[in-house]
Amino acid sequence: MIYCENDKIKINEQQLKSHAKATEKYVDVSFALPHGDWHGWIPVEYRRTGVNLQTDEEISDYIEKIYNIMEKTPPSEWLSAEEQFWREEKPNAATTKEFFDILAQGGWKCNKHELPQNPNFARRIQDLKEFGYTLATDTARFCPICEKNTTNIILLPIPRAFTGGGYETWSKQLRKRILEVLQNYDVYESKKTAHLLPDHKFPEIRWDENTKEENSDSMTDEEISQKFQLLTNQRNQQKREVCRTCFQTGKRQYPFGIKYFYHGGEDWDSAIPTRGKSAEDGCFGCGWYDMEKWRQELLELLC
Repeated sequence: MIYCENDKIKINEQQLKSHAKATEKYVDVSFALPHGDWHGWIPVEYRRTGVNLQTDEEISDYIEKIYNIMEKTPPSEWLSAEEQFWREEKPNAATTKEFFDILAQGGWKCNKHELPQNPNFARRIQDLKEFGYTLATDTARFCPICEKNTTNIILLPIPRAFTGGGYETWSKQLRKRILEVLQNYDVYESKKTAHLLPDHKFPEIRWDENTKEENSDSMTDEEISQKFQLLTNQRNQQKREVCRTCFQTGKRQYPFGIKYFYHGGEDWDSAIPTRGKSAEDGCFGCGWYDMEKWRQELLELLC
């Protein structure tokens, strides 16, 4: 049972809420804070910041930590620090900033009439998560204005990337080096091109709190080649979806409709953990994990 000794914390429901597409789980809570009550969902499985709490005790402790942060930091103080972040580090992210500005007002925000009507809505929300913000998504919350269930999102007023886990980052200098070392080669299209993104071969959805590493500017060419491949943004998004499907179903996916694995088979090896550094062994042999090696192995088989 999820239980907090602090009488200013109320667990509204014991059953976890979930957002299956994003592989996220939450606890519905209410906080009686000095600067006003807060009602929302606390993520307890949230791969962007490496949160993956398994026991009621872990969840209870985490909720207490979130409460303590919110109690000590008035919304105005939190917002002031975030505005500085946007000015100094994200001056060119004006479109995503529009979403932040509305979510930062507090409370659940309906995507139909409160959030900006942007054709790339999901990308903007993903950007906020990648910037380190913690969000919760309710895909079926009744909106009295729309008079129907809609997708609602709430932003937690806590430090970005609070847990210190989740996505790795790299400097502009290292990003440039990755592109140079990998020779601007699009592994999906099998050709050199522009506008490519460094992609972690080992998908983030299978990371845990011990998986994230520092990407030093002094990484060797060999380390870069082992860790990254280059994809367009579209294919990067596609890979995230297929890796999520693999994680949720235990069925390894395959590109181009070609069901070929140069190591292992379609089913995830049950002897391999589903998360953590050891989980990378289960990705080996999949076309999405190392597309160029997969292509070369397939060509060798055919020839």
